[in-house]
Amino acid sequence: MAKPTVFIDGEAGTTGLQISSRLSQRDDLEIVSLDDARRKDATARAAQINAVDIAILCLPDDAAREAVSFVSNPRVKILDASTAHRTVEAWVYGFPELNPGQREKVANAQFVSVPGCYPTGFLSCVRPLVAAGLLPAEFPVTINAVSGYSGGGKPLIRQYKAFHAEQDQQSSNGSSYPYGIYGTKFGHKHVKEMQRYSGLASPPLFVPSVGDFEQGMLVQIPLPLWTLAQPPSGQEMYDAIAHYYQGEPFVQVAPFQDSSVLRDGTFLDATAMNGTNVVQIFVFANDTTQEALLVARLDNLGKGASGAAVQNLNLMLGVDETLGL
Repeated sequence: MAKPTVFIDGEAGTTGLQISSRLSQRDDLEIVSLDDARRKDATARAAQINAVDIAILCLPDDAAREAVSFVSNPRVKILDASTAHRTVEAWVYGFPELNPGQREKVANAQFVSVPGCYPTGFLSCVRPLVAAGLLPAEFPVTINAVSGYSGGGKPLIRQYKAFHAEQDQQSSNGSSYPYGIYGTKFGHKHVKEMQRYSGLASPPLFVPSVGDFEQGMLVQIPLPLWTLAQPPSGQEMYDAIAHYYQGEPFVQVAPFQDSSVLRDGTFLDATAMNGTNVVQIFVFANDTTQEALLVARLDNLGKGASGAAVQNLNLMLGVDETLGL
């Protein structure tokens, strides 16, 4: 039997390189590529997309839309790692753990969109609580998150490396910088995705930051539960989340109120999941003050990008979901 063929359109980008590296270790599929002279040639790209079993798009949004417009072969499947199609009706959202039946939708879809890294962390925490009725859809949710600078792709990586070449490394290490907070830039392109798949009635208020580390991510959702008429306890929220993800290979729910998950009993390290396809969820709560904090920790280039893409690819190919991960 012939091996399934996969083409990565945008193989030279940050996510494309990571996916290519993961797939190059496998012998159950065939990776096809365009040479450097033709990888931006529309005619060559269109021919290659329609000649393979699955095309993975690791492109800017407009280029991803262009790539989809090339599709004329009804048998080719498209896996898009850009933002372009994450809330488009005809596309399946590639978060297999999101809802019961989501994994089957991914497996049977022609068009799948890989979730964003921030939304992966946010949804993994909030979706189970909204589904269980512990967090009302009308709750005004806020998000504070920090990601490694690799989340901005090659341009931001170059910018940060240039910055560190000019600055005293000691003085800048450990800093983080909020962005997307000025004027018409307030907000983020991921917010629409976050609201739609969480079940919230209104968009969450999202404050992203970039940290002085290359890879890793923390997504924090503070919950002033005292604003609710019947606030859930920390244990109730923890139990709902733990039950929701029971048996999931790529979602880990850390022990409730266990300080051993913290470095030196104090710090939550944003880089601890690097190199994995795991999102780790934490529930911290004070029932006396009726406050809670949900935190997701993940590799922004793993479960937040290339790892998630490979997980979806496996489902679309009908092979073991954990293969290569």
